[in-house]
Amino acid sequence: MDNRDYVKSLLIPRSNGNKARARRVWSIELETVWLPVFTASNTVGDTAIPQEALGAPLRLAYGKDGAVRFNASGRPIIRVAKEISDSVRLVRENLVANLLNYTGAVIAEHETDYKAMVESCQKAGQAVTDKDKLELSKAIEARLEAEQAEAEAKAKAVKEAEAITRGKGKKTDRVAVTA
Repeated sequence: MDNRDYVKSLLIPRSNGNKARARRVWSIELETVWLPVFTASNTVGDTAIPQEALGAPLRLAYGKDGAVRFNASGRPIIRVAKEISDSVRLVRENLVANLLNYTGAVIAEHETDYKAMVESCQKAGQAVTDKDKLELSKAIEARLEAEQAEAEAKAKAVKEAEAITRGKGKKTDRVAVTA
C-alpha cells in the first residue's frame, strides 16, 4: 500500500456508533480492535503474542510482595497483559515513525507548497489566537475582581465579627440586630 493512501485512509471519518465505554489501550478499544488485530497478526505469523495474553488480556495487578493491588476506592487494579501493552507500544512508535516519514516525504516533494500551507494556517489561526488572548485576559480580570470582592467581603465580615465580640461585655456597645 502506498504510504500516502495509508495516511489518507487514517483520515477518513468513520462512525463507531454510541457504544458503551470499553477498556482502552492507547485510547483504542482492546476487545474490538487490539485483540482482533493481534489475533489476526498471530494467525499469519506477523506476531508471536502468547495465546494466554490474547485469551486473558486483563490481569490483576500485583505488588512487589505478590499481594493483589487495590486503588484508593478499594477496587482491585486491573492491568493489560504485558505482551499486549508492549505490542501496542510498538504499534504506536511505528505509527509515529510512519507519520513523520510521510510528513518528511511531502515536505521533500512539495517544499514550497508545504511552507505556503504553514504560513496560511498560521495566518488563519491568528484570529482565533487573538480572540482567545482577549477572552483570557477578560476572564482573568473578572476572576481577579471577584477574588478581590470576596476578600474585601471577608475582611468586612471579620471586622464586624471582631466589633461584635469586643462589645459583648459592655451593655452600651452591643449591636442590636433586627430582622
